[in-house]
Amino acid sequence: MKHWKTYAFWILMTEAVGVLSGWITKDGTALYNATVEQPPLSPPSAVFPIVWGILYALMGIGAARIYLAPDSDSRNRSLVLYFGQLAFNFFWSLLFFNLQAFGIAFFWLMTLWVMIILMILTFRKVDRPAAWMQIPYVLWVTFAAYLNFGVWMLN
Repeated sequence: MKHWKTYAFWILMTEAVGVLSGWITKDGTALYNATVEQPPLSPPSAVFPIVWGILYALMGIGAARIYLAPDSDSRNRSLVLYFGQLAFNFFWSLLFFNLQAFGIAFFWLMTLWVMIILMILTFRKVDRPAAWMQIPYVLWVTFAAYLNFGVWMLN
């Protein structure tokens, strides 16, 4: 694989965002787990870092594929959307776990969902496999929206 350094950079950078988010919200997450009523179908806490680790890796691989594509408006738009949704993803955790602003977090998450869809659509114009790799991400965020809405309603 001649571009392994590029792939490693994008995967590690994306995973680092997730690790930083987890580290910053660890106290909020502990408080959440101890005090917040959760909706049906809520997975055990141990599931989340595993799923997010896989999703961040897929995001990083997809972004690397886009980065390696020939320069174009679609490629550049894809990378802007990538970084935008990654920032939105990061700040959702702070809103949800640290601030426990469940209503605001829900609308923030719905904005993130739209950004992911737009990212997938722009990725598709540049590199179809990169776009397909984001489908598990949008599905998980859809499930997270259900959980977020349920927590908001129950608390």
